Amino acid sequence: MKKLLATLSIVFGLVSTPVSAAPSLIPTPPQLSASSYILMDAYTGDVLVSHNADEALPPASLTKLMTAYIIEYELARGNLSFSDQVSVSEKAWRMEGSRMFIREGTRVSLEDLMRGIIIQSGNDASVAAAEYVAGSESAFADLMNQHAQLLGMKNSHFVNATGFPAEGHYSSAHDLAKLSRATILQFPENYKMYAEKEFKYNNIKQPNRNKLLWRDKTVDGLKTGHTEEAGYCLAASAVRNGTRLITVVMGTKSDQARATESQKLLDYGFRYYETRKLYSRGQVVNNAKVWGGSQSNVKVGFAEDVLVTIPRQQGDSLPATLDMTKEITAPIAVGDILGKVIVGTDGNILLEQPVVALEAVEEGGFFKRMFDKIRLFFAKLF
Repeated sequence: MKKLLATLSIVFGLVSTPVSAAPSLIPTPPQLSASSYILMDAYTGDVLVSHNADEALPPASLTKLMTAYIIEYELARGNLSFSDQVSVSEKAWRMEGSRMFIREGTRVSLEDLMRGIIIQSGNDASVAAAEYVAGSESAFADLMNQHAQLLGMKNSHFVNATGFPAEGHYSSAHDLAKLSRATILQFPENYKMYAEKEFKYNNIKQPNRNKLLWRDKTVDGLKTGHTEEAGYCLAASAVRNGTRLITVVMGTKSDQARATESQKLLDYGFRYYETRKLYSRGQVVNNAKVWGGSQSNVKVGFAEDVLVTIPRQQGDSLPATLDMTKEITAPIAVGDILGKVIVGTDGNILLEQPVVALEAVEEGGFFKRMFDKIRLFFAKLF
């Protein structure tokens, strides 16, 4: 690789002023009264605060985040529809704990079941949906574990769709944050359900147990959980001024405590950090030389928006360098990786992002290829 630019941010308009010389002053994160917790930037996946975040713990009804995720996954692929009518089994009807009060032998729309899972935390709704998707709750649990593996949830194993206490049923704050992030980014339309404050079914109106939905207008999800073993848990997300954060707090002592402790993390994160967009999808950052091609140059840029999480006191600019492949030869396909951008300093690299071909370049004719080979030979000599 070859370093082409030492001040990419100035050349390509990432920012227009030098990096502030003042250091970033960020206080120690709050210490929460919880067994485990994490604060994550939803857009970048960066972890800002964590405590025992990879410890495997009983997740209680935070399990239903995975139950809902799988339903959303199948909806997105056209395998399910919200209008599907789901038969309620005796097992679903007999479920104890939090319920949406569906009746055995009746048929309930999948959309109502989703609200029952997300808003009312219904164990009966979760089992009915699991049986509909996979044929049985145990088969659905297998599906949950497959999705967990795909999402990189390394400290999770699911035995049921509800979070009802069971041997070998566990997850971690970090894993549940990853799952929450996937839900938010992959299914933004369905995510709106997580902000609904109440749901009425069978003439019974029940409120969402997430107290932050009433206390903080920037909060729009996600899910509560509680068992004697797990304590009081909460996965929450909020968005302020273009920055979205996710918190997962596990093992607090009360409904009030899980909301209060989660609010502490959110307020800390929004006060001291921000998500900044550095480059846009398709933005050209270089017009690179191509050897042996039908054209002499190729536009190089980004396949997706490039975002970074930084302290708010970082200053108005970020140093960036562009490393390009020394010899780029045709043919080139759209999306071929041709180098990378490194944002930050040697002692504090914030991210490395591939730069790709934004256009295809076919091989040139015989004489063009031979001519470029000769030119490249002499270029290497000197």
